[in-house]
Amino acid sequence: MQVAQKHRSMGPRAAGFTLLELLVVIVIIGLLAAYVGPKYFAQLGKSEVTIAKAQIEAFEKSLDTFRLDVGRYPSTEEGLAALQVAPATAGAKWNGPYMKKSVPPDPWGHAYQYKAPGSKAEFEILSLGRDGKPNGTGEDADISSQ
Repeated sequence: MQVAQKHRSMGPRAAGFTLLELLVVIVIIGLLAAYVGPKYFAQLGKSEVTIAKAQIEAFEKSLDTFRLDVGRYPSTEEGLAALQVAPATAGAKWNGPYMKKSVPPDPWGHAYQYKAPGSKAEFEILSLGRDGKPNGTGEDADISSQ
């Protein structure tokens, strides 16, 4: 009975938060989100570029193995698909598949481009970046094996 009397004597202020206190908390949460959000999404973009570079390196290793077996790199027409399915021109030398899984798209969902010969080497593997268009800056920049 004494507990019930103490609770009543505190009045309505002790029952919860005021509207002003709730608004202050909401503003603080909003400021934290505004500060942390852009940093998080910048890191996400950097990780996609890192994934694309790692995938291109894996393709290069598979292409080198293909070349050791067949004696040449796949032609532009054969493309990266030659790492999974024997091209008609490879003959009995083809000892694949050279990748465990099929060729994935780049982290932005676009197909990798393969050219043989490349502009600076025997082949070139290219991701056109986030925008899927040639040339660009930042996350839209092309990522090449050369």
